[in-house]
Amino acid sequence: MTANPRIAFVASQTDEAQRALSALTGLHGQCDPESADVLVPLGGDGFMLQTLHRHGQLGKPVFGMKLGTVGFLMNHHREDGLLARIERAEPTVLHPLEMTVDTESGATVKQLAYNEVSLLRQTRQAAHLKIELNGVTRLEELVADGVILSTAAGSTAYNFSAHGPILPLGAGVVALTPIAPFRPRRWRGAILRAETEVCFRVLDPYKRPVSATGDSHEVRDVVEVRIRESRERHVTLLFDPEHNLEERILSEQFVV
Repeated sequence: MTANPRIAFVASQTDEAQRALSALTGLHGQCDPESADVLVPLGGDGFMLQTLHRHGQLGKPVFGMKLGTVGFLMNHHREDGLLARIERAEPTVLHPLEMTVDTESGATVKQLAYNEVSLLRQTRQAAHLKIELNGVTRLEELVADGVILSTAAGSTAYNFSAHGPILPLGAGVVALTPIAPFRPRRWRGAILRAETEVCFRVLDPYKRPVSATGDSHEVRDVVEVRIRESRERHVTLLFDPEHNLEERILSEQFVV
């Protein structure tokens, strides 16, 4: 990173984030994302994910600052010392999940997910799902409200709320976690190698419709969902050394 990096500030629509945007561009100027050396999103984790989906293909490092409700993927917001913080920031490389969805209408939809892919029942009736790993059926029928496949970065979010495991960064694994499982009643999910190709088949899509969501992008009435870690795409998040993402994930496991 250069001593005076070109910065592209992007902000959520909240008043707080817009005020910070005005102050920071006044101090450091503004650059478009395509020409920038670093992206600085101002908002919460939801806005960070929006930024990664919108600009992740540019390959620019991202130093987020928390100006939202949840900021697990963000640094603390301070207007002073930003250039020095960026210069000494520690990088964390994330590989998203790549979701390919086939729907009842015959459409095929592809979507990246930096946190998780989740399948959810669309009606009052539980979803019935078959789970295949690398082409081998591992669960003939999961009856549940749904199921989550989570990255390490997303393991403290929806996955953790569904009683899934918190995963350490760099371990090369993902978490497969059922949501309110009814059958098999004792199945609590699995930890898989990140390169595992996971396939969910909806067993009764007309009577028991299911939606699939990659981060916040939903596809309804799905019949099959195939997921693998993207080998082509990655993003680099920058964190203050004293508050890096690995330390946050570790700390989450010792909250009592």
